[in-house]
Amino acid sequence: MSDSSPAEPSPRRVVFAVVASTFFVGFGGGVVFPILPNLGEVLGISAVMVGLILSANRWTRLVANAPAGVLIDRIGTRTPFVVGLAVEGVATFGYVLAIYASRPDTPLGSAVGVVSSSPEAWFVLARVCWGLGSALVFATAYTITADVSEADSRGTSMGIVRAGITFGFPAGLVLGGVASEVYGNSTAFVLAAAFAGLASVIAYAVVPETHVEEHDSSVSPLDLEVTVPALTVGFVNFGLYFAYVGILFSTLVLYLGAESLTISTTLLGFDVNFGEQGTSGMLMAITVLMGAIFTISGGVASDTVGARVPVLVAFLLLNAVGFLVLTLAGSFVAVVAGCALIGAGQGGVGGPLTALLADLTPEARMGRAMGTNNVLGDVGGGLGPLVALPLARTVGFEVMYAASAGIALLAGLLLVVGIYAHTGSVSPSVEESVI
Repeated sequence: MSDSSPAEPSPRRVVFAVVASTFFVGFGGGVVFPILPNLGEVLGISAVMVGLILSANRWTRLVANAPAGVLIDRIGTRTPFVVGLAVEGVATFGYVLAIYASRPDTPLGSAVGVVSSSPEAWFVLARVCWGLGSALVFATAYTITADVSEADSRGTSMGIVRAGITFGFPAGLVLGGVASEVYGNSTAFVLAAAFAGLASVIAYAVVPETHVEEHDSSVSPLDLEVTVPALTVGFVNFGLYFAYVGILFSTLVLYLGAESLTISTTLLGFDVNFGEQGTSGMLMAITVLMGAIFTISGGVASDTVGARVPVLVAFLLLNAVGFLVLTLAGSFVAVVAGCALIGAGQGGVGGPLTALLADLTPEARMGRAMGTNNVLGDVGGGLGPLVALPLARTVGFEVMYAASAGIALLAGLLLVVGIYAHTGSVSPSVEESVI
C-alpha cells in the first residue's frame, strides 16, 4: 500500500473522514456480541471458550497497542490507519468462515475444513486479527485528531471521533441481533465485512499524513509512555472497559434470558417480537447510542468549561448510577433506563478523557500515550468476559452489576488523585494542562 497521501484536505474533512471510516468498520466489533453467546451452545462451544473468543481481540491489542503507538510516532499515521481498517475487514469475514467450519457438507465448509473444522479456532483467529487491526485504527484515529485540532476545540474533536467509533458498534449490535434472526448469522457477518471494506476505501481516499515529516528509525518498540497522565487516564479506561464491555456486554443476553425480558410489542400495526439475542442487541445499541451522543456533549462541555476533570467526574457518577439502576431493575423499562444511563456515563467520559491525555502529552509522544491508554483499556475489556461469564452463575447478575458501579466511583477517585499529583490542582484548566 502506497505511503503517498492525497492533496492536503482541511482539518474538518480529515476528522469526518476518520469518523466515517471508524463508523463503518465498527460494525464488525458489535455484530458478534448478540450472536456468539447463544451460537456457542449450538456449535458446542463452552461458556469459558465463548468468553475467550469475545475477549481475544482485546488480549491481542494488549500486546499490539504499545508497538502500534510507537510505530505511529515512527512512520506516521496514514499507512497504519488504512492497513488497520483493511485487516479488520478481513477479520470480520473470518466470522463467516467460523460458521461454515461446522458445515462440511457445503462447498465453503469443505474448503474451510481443510485448514480446520473447529469453529472455535476460526473465531479466535478472526478476533485476533481484529485486535491487530483495531490496535492500529484506535491509536491512529485519536492521534490524527490530536494532530489536526487546537487545545480549545480538542475535546469537541475527540468527542466527534470517539462518537464515530462508538456509533459503529451499536450499528453492529443491531445488525448482529436483528439480521441474524431475520436472515441468518452468516448474512449478518457478510454485511459487516462489506462495510469494513468500505471504511478502508474512504480512509485511503481522504486521510493524509498528519504526524511525522521524516521517518525515525531510532525508536524502540519498548519505548512506552509511563508518565502519570498516561497511566492515570489508562487506569480509568481500564475500569470503564472492564465494567462496560467486559461485564455488561458479555452477560446482558444471558441476563435477559434468565429474567425472561424480551421485546414484544406492536409497532405501526405490526407485531414485533425479538428473542434475547435481538433484545440484547437493541439494548446494547441503546447504551452505545447514548454513549455516542454524550461523547460529543462531554467533549463540548469540557471545552466550554475550560477544564476536563469536573466533566469527567460527573459522567463517571452517571455511569455508576446506571449500574445501580440495572442492579435494582424489576422491569424491562428499568433495564432500558439503566442501560441508557450507563451508556451516557461511559460516552461522556470518552471525549474529555482522550482530550485530557492529549493536553498533558507532548505531540511527539502522542502515539505512545494512546498505545499505553489502549493497552490498559483492553486489559479491562479482556478480563471482563473471562470473569463475568463464569461469575454470573456463581454470585448472580445483581452483585456483578453493583460491583461495576463501584468500579466507576473508584475510577473517579483515581482520576482526581492522579491529576492532582501531576499538576498540583484537582481541576486544572485546559490552558494549564496543555504542553
